[in-house]
Amino acid sequence: MINRYLSTEEIADKVKSLGAEISQDYRDKDVLLVCVLKGAVVFFADLLRALSIDPEIDFIQVSSYGMGRESSGMLTFQKDLAGDITGRHILLVEDMVDTGFTLYHLKQQLLARGAASCCICALLDKPSRRNMDIQPDYVGFTVPDSFLVGYGLDDGERYRSLPYLGVVAE
Repeated sequence: MINRYLSTEEIADKVKSLGAEISQDYRDKDVLLVCVLKGAVVFFADLLRALSIDPEIDFIQVSSYGMGRESSGMLTFQKDLAGDITGRHILLVEDMVDTGFTLYHLKQQLLARGAASCCICALLDKPSRRNMDIQPDYVGFTVPDSFLVGYGLDDGERYRSLPYLGVVAE
């Protein structure tokens, strides 16, 4: 059973607000919007439509979780960016910042490759679980230490298609 945590309407309102803020901040920049697959894909698509700027887009797939609920402490790349990012302003779009391990290391790698800047937009932020020195630049919702699913987030590849965010009842 899934208990509803955030409604479809609450999420849509927040995405619209984030889109306006990002559009303002990046209005004069050559931005590359990067979706961190798989969990952020639904948020990414909605955020892209909420922007009044026209960014280039790309996708990256990294993981420190595998099929489990806890980070393995190792970052693996399943899909890398397609082009050169030298001098580009990167905005990573992520579903959730949890321990911060994945995004900390990903951001460091992109800056080392020559990105002019690398910011993070996360739908969800769980600061209570953070063990790396990283904070998202744009946050939809700050959430407690609960296991959330829906709106792209999964539990063993299940529940991604839910139009809302929910908590799996134990």
